[in-house]
Amino acid sequence: MAHPVIMTIDDDPVVSRAVARDVRRRYGDRYRVVRADSGAAALDALREIKLRGEQVAVLVADHRMPGMTGIEFLEAAMDLFPAARRVLLTAYADTDAAIDAINLVDLDHYLLKPWHPPEEKLYPVLDGLLDAWAASPDAGTDEVRVVGHRWSAPSFKVRDFLARNLVPYRWLLADEPEGGRLLAAAGASEADVPLVVTADGKALISPTEAELAALVGLTVAPAADFYDLVVVGGGPAGLGAAVYGASEGLRTVLVERRATGGQAGQSSRIENYLGFPDGVSGAQLTDRARRQAVKFGAELISTREVVGLTDTGSTRLLRFADGGEIAAHTVVLATGVSYRLLDAPGLAELTGRGVFYGSTATEAPSCVDQEVYVVGGANSAGQAAMHFARYATRVHVLIRGADLTASMSHYLIEQLEQNDRIEVHPHTVVAGGSGGEHLERLTLCDTRTGQARTVDASWLFIFIGAEPRTDWLDGVLVRDRRGFVVTGPDLVSEGRRPPAWTLPRDPYHLETSLPGVFAAGDVRAESVKRVASAVGEGAMAVSLVHRYLEAQ
Repeated sequence: MAHPVIMTIDDDPVVSRAVARDVRRRYGDRYRVVRADSGAAALDALREIKLRGEQVAVLVADHRMPGMTGIEFLEAAMDLFPAARRVLLTAYADTDAAIDAINLVDLDHYLLKPWHPPEEKLYPVLDGLLDAWAASPDAGTDEVRVVGHRWSAPSFKVRDFLARNLVPYRWLLADEPEGGRLLAAAGASEADVPLVVTADGKALISPTEAELAALVGLTVAPAADFYDLVVVGGGPAGLGAAVYGASEGLRTVLVERRATGGQAGQSSRIENYLGFPDGVSGAQLTDRARRQAVKFGAELISTREVVGLTDTGSTRLLRFADGGEIAAHTVVLATGVSYRLLDAPGLAELTGRGVFYGSTATEAPSCVDQEVYVVGGANSAGQAAMHFARYATRVHVLIRGADLTASMSHYLIEQLEQNDRIEVHPHTVVAGGSGGEHLERLTLCDTRTGQARTVDASWLFIFIGAEPRTDWLDGVLVRDRRGFVVTGPDLVSEGRRPPAWTLPRDPYHLETSLPGVFAAGDVRAESVKRVASAVGEGAMAVSLVHRYLEAQ
C-alpha cells in the first residue's frame, strides 16, 4: 500500500511551497505530501487518489483562494474522504470565518499565518491530528472494487466474471456511502453501474468482459500466430491438456471464452476427486491447474470466443468472434457444456436478479437467513445445496423424479439426507416465476397431480442438465444428434471411415472426424461426466497429439 496522503492547498506559490516543505520535512518518511494550487485542482487530485484506493490523512487548505475558498474545498472533500482531518489556514482577519467552519465542515483546527516556527505552531497540531486519524483511518485497498446495485443483472455478471477468474474484489453498493464516493470520484452516477475500479485507480463503467479482463490484467491476445497445440476451453479437460502439452514441450495456448474452470470451477466442493480426501472447491482446483499450466509455459487467453475451425492442409485454423485468427498443428476441443435454460414464464426476465444458472459462490453470503430453491438432481445440484445450507435457513431441492438415486452420487445423497436444513421435493417442477426488481415468487407444480402452488422466493439456482456449445462446428466435424462431438472408434461404422477422412489409418481414440483435432471432456460424445475423467482425457489427448505429429 502507498503511504497515506497529506495534502496542502494554497494559490500563493510561495506559501504553497513553504507549507509543503515544512510538512515534508517532518512527515515525508511516513506520508506522501501532495500540494495543489487551487481547490479545483485539489479535488481532481483527490478523485484520482480515491480511485487508486489510497488514504488521505490530513487536508490543509488556505481559506482565501479565488474560485473556491478553503471552506468550500473542505466541504467538497468531505464527500470523498470523510475521515480525513481538516485544517484551515487563515489570516487573523478571517478567524470568524474559521470559527464558523468548525460547524460547517467539521473543521478539526485552524492555523493562523504565518505558522513559524513550525516546531511550535504547526507540528504539534499535525501530530495530534495524525494520531487521531491513525486510530480510525480511511479504508485503503489493494483490491479491485465493484460498485453496483444488489439486484442488477449487469452488476452480477461483473462480479461472477471476477470470481470465476479468481480475481479478488470488494463489492460496494451504489446507494451506500463508500460506493457513492467512488461513483463521484469517477464522475459517474447510480444509473451508470456497474463501476469497476482497479487498485491503481483505473475505472470503467459497464465494461464488457473483454474490457474487464484487460483491466484486471488477464491476457486477452495470444503472443504468436502459430502453435503446436491450441486448446479450446478452460475446464478440467482443457486445463489438463494445457498442463501436459506445455510440460512436454509443445508450444501450447489455451483459449477460454469466459473463465477457466468450467462448470467444475463453480462447484463449492468436489469430494470424490483423487488425492483430496477432505474435498476441494472448484475454485481451488482451477487455481492450482492454472498456475501449473503457466509454470510449464502455456499461454492462457481469456474472453476470446472461437467460432470457426478450418482445415488448411497441415494447419488447423481457428477463427475468433472478433475476426482474429490463430493457427496450429493440432487442436484439442474441450469446450464442455452449458446448463440448459429452464423454460418457464418469467424466469428469463429475472436471470441475474434472483434466478441463476449454476452455483454462483458470489451470491451465497447474501442468502443468510433466507430460503433457497435449487432445481436439479445431479451432483452439481447436490453440492450447491450443501454449500447454500451453510447460509440459508432452508434449502429446497426440486427434482422431477421420485428420488436422487438415478443421477447423484451415493455419498452426496447421504449428506443431503443428514442435513436438517435441506429438503428434497420429488415430482416437483418450476412452472413460473415473478417479481418486480428481483425474483419474489415461484410457482411449483406437482408432476403427478398437476396441482400448482405459489411460494415466496428470492433465490433460485438451476442445474437441469447440459448441452454442448458446438453449433460453430456444424458441417466441420461429425456430431451426434444432441451436438456432442463423435470421436475415435465411434466414427468407424462397419469398417467405413468418415466421408471426409483423408488418412489411411482409423481415427485415434479421442480424434474427431478432422485429423489432428481431438475432443476431450464433456463435449465428447459418450464421455463420463466427471472431473477426474475430463482431466484424464485432456492428458490422453496430448499423448495422441504427439502420435499425430510424429506421423506427419
